[in-house]
Amino acid sequence: MNRLYIGWIISLGLFSCTPAIDRNGGPDPKDRIPKVIFDTDLGSDCDDVGALALLHYYAREGKVDILGCIYSSGKVPYGAGVVDAINHYYGRPDIPVGAAYDTIVGDPVDKMSAEKLARDTARYGHKIVANQDALEQTYLSRKLLAQEEDTSVIYITVGHTKGLYDLLVSEPDDVSPLSGQELVKKKIKSWVALGALKADNPEGDLKKDWNFFFNGTAPYTDYLIENFPRPGYFIDGGSNVMTGKSLMATPEGNIVRQAYTDWLGWAGKTLEDQRPSWDLLAIYFIVHGLGDYLEEAEQGSLAFDPEKGCVWVKGTRDRQHHLIKQKAGTDSLFAAELNEKIANYPR
Repeated sequence: MNRLYIGWIISLGLFSCTPAIDRNGGPDPKDRIPKVIFDTDLGSDCDDVGALALLHYYAREGKVDILGCIYSSGKVPYGAGVVDAINHYYGRPDIPVGAAYDTIVGDPVDKMSAEKLARDTARYGHKIVANQDALEQTYLSRKLLAQEEDTSVIYITVGHTKGLYDLLVSEPDDVSPLSGQELVKKKIKSWVALGALKADNPEGDLKKDWNFFFNGTAPYTDYLIENFPRPGYFIDGGSNVMTGKSLMATPEGNIVRQAYTDWLGWAGKTLEDQRPSWDLLAIYFIVHGLGDYLEEAEQGSLAFDPEKGCVWVKGTRDRQHHLIKQKAGTDSLFAAELNEKIANYPR
């Protein structure tokens, strides 16, 4: 990256959601530790669990502060219980968990045996079992934002987008006199999303990905793309970054190992087969910025059609959109690093 381009990045605040980028492309050690709200649809896939494990790894390293977790895909009724179990397993039982109380969005198939994990309170010591046992998601998000400094919180979606939509359109309440739009604009630094996969393609074709389009989430994503008042960073990569094999060396009680084993078993596979690491890339990005494995697409914005798909339109400046892509030829090295971290279980 040349100095002229770096200067342009810094002047525009391009990486405002991540640690500041120094001239060598790494995080600025003087920047604040990222404060994050983690929004997931785990149950439909196991890479969400890997992403939360990676987030806990970075929290143990003092590189991120987990303010709270949101389970916004209500069709899997035990997702919040698994999130709470994971937080307990990693020694952070006080992380608050919010959940959708409706069943509007989400995968109708519990591919990861979420109910089994959520009900195993004897093993993991958690309190939340069903989504209704957690705090209501919008209430928790508003509460977390209201108590933080201005423009200090990164909201991460590694699943569907209705949770963030509900926050954005929320009304003033006893938590804050601000509307959702006002609260988000005041408190959130940026939105980091695993989404818009393959939107930047030579043909300029419209593409649909799981998080932004499926299971009823497309209209909510559409609203966010048009109306979110802070920078949005869309992460595209991980399809061939295979992780999970490292979990074979962890204890059988490791909840991440169990989640991967159960999901892969549902698909007729084993830990040897592993699983793509889509969601883990979003977590890597908030800590390392571009790091060794990511790069930014040419400046542009995301054009979104809830029926047909989305495409990255280069050269436009009308929105605060940024598309972050995985560098070519990095699959093996990236997988090795992520595998090591998600298997680094609590001692």
